[in-house]
Amino acid sequence: MATSTKKKSKRRTAAAKARTGWRTARTSDRHELYELSVQEPSAEIAFIERMWRERRGGRPQLLREDFGGTGYASCEWVKHRAGNRAWGIDLCTKTMAWGKARHGARLTAEQRARMTWVKGDVRAGGTPPVDVVAGLNFSYFIFKTRAGLVEYFRAAFRNLKPGGLLLLDAYGGYESFSVQKEERDLDGFTYVWDTERYNPINGDVLNHIHFRFPDGTEMRKAFTYDWRLWTLPEIQEMLLEAGFVRPAVYWEGTTKDGEGDGVFRRKTVGEACGGWIAYIVAEKPMRA
Repeated sequence: MATSTKKKSKRRTAAAKARTGWRTARTSDRHELYELSVQEPSAEIAFIERMWRERRGGRPQLLREDFGGTGYASCEWVKHRAGNRAWGIDLCTKTMAWGKARHGARLTAEQRARMTWVKGDVRAGGTPPVDVVAGLNFSYFIFKTRAGLVEYFRAAFRNLKPGGLLLLDAYGGYESFSVQKEERDLDGFTYVWDTERYNPINGDVLNHIHFRFPDGTEMRKAFTYDWRLWTLPEIQEMLLEAGFVRPAVYWEGTTKDGEGDGVFRRKTVGEACGGWIAYIVAEKPMRA
């Protein structure tokens, strides 16, 4: 799985300012549009450091980004603090090559020495034990069976140091189980999240991302995700089965107009709303 998406941007919608007419389907790159639409590494890095500070004290240094795609977050991690190291794991050579050309080229020689792209299955090793494994953008939803997802969680467990943290995100809400499209106007283009199909019997969901442009052109099915839509109780139960302890959900707050505010707090009760975003954080025991 090279890349994935978020059903709703956590923070970008209010900040984006449209400049009409300067992007078209022909002149745009789908990876760039994806990153502009759904990724904000600075916020994710801040959340990782906050989780580590609250649970462990100090600062984490070693990050493994599973389903790393272009390695955007990993590159920002090594830029964030001297001494940080990152490994970005993905199966798609072309996506990683794009990330190396775009993000890797912007690193200094010293920073590049601390950033490693790894072509491989996230269920494999290939990296030293790290402080934090991040499986973001819902990419682990690609594992459609309980056995398959537990296998991935056990692999993440093995790839962590004792006391390390696994960071995941998830989405849901009653709209997520509906065939529907959601549009957001961003910087010179419109992001479209398209739920084409949901099967309530087995939980399978088929999603697409389309991009539309002011000149009327469209980049259809720029990304497609054939997933299982896992629920938060299921995810937490499987984390425990894989050996993790203290899995916790961090729920996004809302503004006065009901939009997500980008602030995630630990909760045991969430709102039964149309759409939500959450983080899940679990620990590998200190003596594992």
